[in-house]
Amino acid sequence: MELNVNGKPQNYGGEPDRPLLWVLREDLGLTGTKYGCGVAACGACTVLIDGQPQRACVTPVSAVAGQKIVTIEGLDSKAGKAVQQAWTELDVVQCGWCQSGQIMTATALLTEKPQPSPDEAKAGMDTVLCRCGTYQRVNAGVARAAEILKG
Repeated sequence: MELNVNGKPQNYGGEPDRPLLWVLREDLGLTGTKYGCGVAACGACTVLIDGQPQRACVTPVSAVAGQKIVTIEGLDSKAGKAVQQAWTELDVVQCGWCQSGQIMTATALLTEKPQPSPDEAKAGMDTVLCRCGTYQRVNAGVARAAEILKG
């Protein structure tokens, strides 16, 4: 089956029901997408599928054949770069486990709504759990990324 991962064609010949997370991490060596819970509850494994955040741990690889899959390693959109810059400037990360999911979710949010209100940003980011409780820093990072996008 043909996959489009980070803008590059990838041929996958394994089990069609294998979770995308394991295809990315084990078969393609893209380890930035993290395993957190395995049941789509925490968001650490979030990737973008045709621009929308999706949990890779429960997504069968066959369900995304032919779609554009973007992982943290391939994040190069304007919104993605703004989020990465904001995360670095504000030192958002604590342990880092959830951060690829946080960054991918923030990128999708800011792509859809480049200037979210604080309440919209908080609601948009509440799907990714942070074990360290850095939610205030994550929300500040989204606000800073919106400022960067605004110019």
